[in-house]
Amino acid sequence: MTKYGRLKNLFENKGPEQKIMSLFITAGYPDPGSTVELIKELESSGADIIELGMPFSDPLADGPTIQHASKIALDKGIHMDTIFDMMSEIRDQSDIPIVLMGYINPVLQYGLDAFFLKASKTGVDGIILPDVPPGEFPEVEALCAQYDIAPVFLVAPNTSEERMRIIDKSSRGFVYCVSVTGVTGARDRSEVSQSVSKFIDKVRNNVKNNPILIGFGIRTHQDAMAISRDVDGFIVGSALIDYIRSVSDQADWIKKTGDFVRELKYGTS
Repeated sequence: MTKYGRLKNLFENKGPEQKIMSLFITAGYPDPGSTVELIKELESSGADIIELGMPFSDPLADGPTIQHASKIALDKGIHMDTIFDMMSEIRDQSDIPIVLMGYINPVLQYGLDAFFLKASKTGVDGIILPDVPPGEFPEVEALCAQYDIAPVFLVAPNTSEERMRIIDKSSRGFVYCVSVTGVTGARDRSEVSQSVSKFIDKVRNNVKNNPILIGFGIRTHQDAMAISRDVDGFIVGSALIDYIRSVSDQADWIKKTGDFVRELKYGTS
């Protein structure tokens, strides 16, 4: 199976009422040695996709939660080759789709060709670079096509309909639908629902080629089900990292995180 095929098969085989759950974690947080074990626990607890964050020292689109996680990971020595080593270890044990997420600067520092070659060899399925909109860095899209890595682009409430159609044509795997404008972070349910109700129909009318996953602001199973009602699934990042932060000093924190994830996915742990 091709790497992009893992994402394609996931969406093609999901049931009509099933909601895909994608979970964001920062590679190396809370410590580098636990990331692979954590991903295995997330998968067994219901995760369908893992978005593996590439820590960066200047994460402009991230709120304090993910900024904190990135700083901890960087302070503990995480770098791109560490992340690729994690990918290789994961691929020895799991076929869960994994999408790298981060900023273009570390990718450029690594070298574009070298990055995508290594990503391909270690089993990366897709990449999300929020600071690289479609059409503005054609080398990235060309390398994604060359190495069979799905470029995932974002739409937000302030994205025009014409731009949504361009993003849909450029994306592979899925389109990341940002429920509210601003930086990442868990939000009040009323803020999220009001924002979603204003623009989700516009997204569905203009994103026709890709599944739609919606994120930014989901804290609970109820949030997830309400916000993803008319799309293919949901994404949780900050709330998960907040939870990890709250239990990471406990010996069984990975198991507890699995219980939290089961509650997100199914409404019960």
